Amino acid sequence: MERIWLRHYPPGVPADIDPSHYPSLVAMLDESFQRFADRDACLCMGKTLTYAELDEASRAFGAWLQSLGLAPGARVALMMPNVLQYPVAIAGTLRAGYTVVNVNPLYKPRELEAQLGDAGAEVIVVLENFASVLQEALPRTAVKHVVIAAMGDMLGAVKGTLVNAVVRHVKKMVPAYDIPGAIKFNDMLAMGRKRPFTAPAIDPDDIAFLQYTGGTTGTAKGAMLLHRNLVANVLQVEAWQAPMLALPPLVDRLFVVTALPLYHIFALTACFLFGVRNGSLCLLIPNPRDIPGLIKELSKHKVNCFPAVNTLYNALLHHPDFKKLDWSGLKCAVAGGMAVQKTVADAWIKATGKPIIEGYGLSETSPVLTVNRGDVTAWSGTIGLPLPSTEIVMRDDQGRNVPLGSQGEICARGPQVMAGYWQRPDETALVMTPDGFFHTGDIGVMDETGRITIVDRKKDMISVSGFKVFPNEVEEVAMSQGGLLECAVIGVPDEHSGEIPKLFAVKKNPDVTSAELHDFMKARLAGYKVPRQIEFRSELPKTNVGKILRRALREDGHKHP
Repeated sequence: MERIWLRHYPPGVPADIDPSHYPSLVAMLDESFQRFADRDACLCMGKTLTYAELDEASRAFGAWLQSLGLAPGARVALMMPNVLQYPVAIAGTLRAGYTVVNVNPLYKPRELEAQLGDAGAEVIVVLENFASVLQEALPRTAVKHVVIAAMGDMLGAVKGTLVNAVVRHVKKMVPAYDIPGAIKFNDMLAMGRKRPFTAPAIDPDDIAFLQYTGGTTGTAKGAMLLHRNLVANVLQVEAWQAPMLALPPLVDRLFVVTALPLYHIFALTACFLFGVRNGSLCLLIPNPRDIPGLIKELSKHKVNCFPAVNTLYNALLHHPDFKKLDWSGLKCAVAGGMAVQKTVADAWIKATGKPIIEGYGLSETSPVLTVNRGDVTAWSGTIGLPLPSTEIVMRDDQGRNVPLGSQGEICARGPQVMAGYWQRPDETALVMTPDGFFHTGDIGVMDETGRITIVDRKKDMISVSGFKVFPNEVEEVAMSQGGLLECAVIGVPDEHSGEIPKLFAVKKNPDVTSAELHDFMKARLAGYKVPRQIEFRSELPKTNVGKILRRALREDGHKHP
């Protein structure tokens, strides 16, 4: 097939990259650790780790993991916000020859148990703030080794002790927990430093990450991202960014804000892996919802790269102190995870002088598939052009390519596309075509230059600030309360989050209240999945075979029966 978009690439961007340039992600990391040894790699809460320190700590972490006698490819779960322990654990797990399972720390026990159980994780590193949740889920998982991290672990003795005291006793952010046999993060590193580390042979087809996603059906599945998938995506992003990064202001070292959580594939690739590849300094933000705290942190630095989601850009723009920030060093503001709104994009370019460059991808694609050119001067409303070595077609329901300008499902083929879903050949078969294309479930249109615009979602997924919510899961939890006859969840527009879940329900028990239902769901679902609005109805719209029509609810969601 002809890649028409290549004619519209920025000068200097190649048509293809060589994903075999590195045999593994570890080879890429090792090269950067040596090459940039004396540079600062990560910064969090005022404490920096150099590349040499990240190299040493991750090697100690890897040595400790190897001392447990795990089989090659064993799954290691990481359940933390953006703290210095996170990059150490990611690099250490990969270097030891194991697979990283990123876990959302906001998960409730039910969600955590499902993910750990599916992945078969044997080790987990958890921030103590979330250890009580782990304690509840643990008995029904295969986890044998628990490492407990604390906010202050890597901040130095004096500052670390102070931070931990504040987190535990002043802010009371650590609920009581009791996990016998758990080991403290710093004790684990000390043990690892005394153990030998053996660099294993890692194959390009070994699984680097099991990245959990609802996929197209909403049951959490682990996308198997191989070492070669992530190597390819980092090299693709690097090739695409090169012309933009070569423009003034020229900098010796990129300063990358990592406000999005590292357990999210966008931050993992676009901030951490891309950052390490280029010898950047990654500023880790543990709580991006604390906008005043984020602004205070940003005010100390000259930011070069700012990957974020629409809601974060919007929240920053609406804070009174935002205008005090100096954006003169900004080279690129990249958006993904959810659609950028025109009002936000316009306000951002007016405030900073730089456009928001929107891209698109999924957990299953490591994640980046398309990005707008870095030299755009305004927001276009498109998700841009396919990256080097990436093929994208629009297909109809019969699997045929549709002509340019026609709507079809966005299907992608390239070295960044996953190997399939972990232990789910049936689910993999639903999304992968015999000719190697991945069905994204999004409906789009490609114009004559190869630029793509998303027009609809094939699936009923709801995107809350870039976090995916699957109606099936929320409906299942709501029904398990026992007071409902039937229910349906849809996404409704929200000025802060883009979308929020709304529950429509028919009562079985006339006494059930929306407050009761809300509290029940809140105890079992991560906060962003809990419907903010609940509307009771006498009946729900259905197809002639009795399937609830979510689309009809979306169309008249604001009207009452």
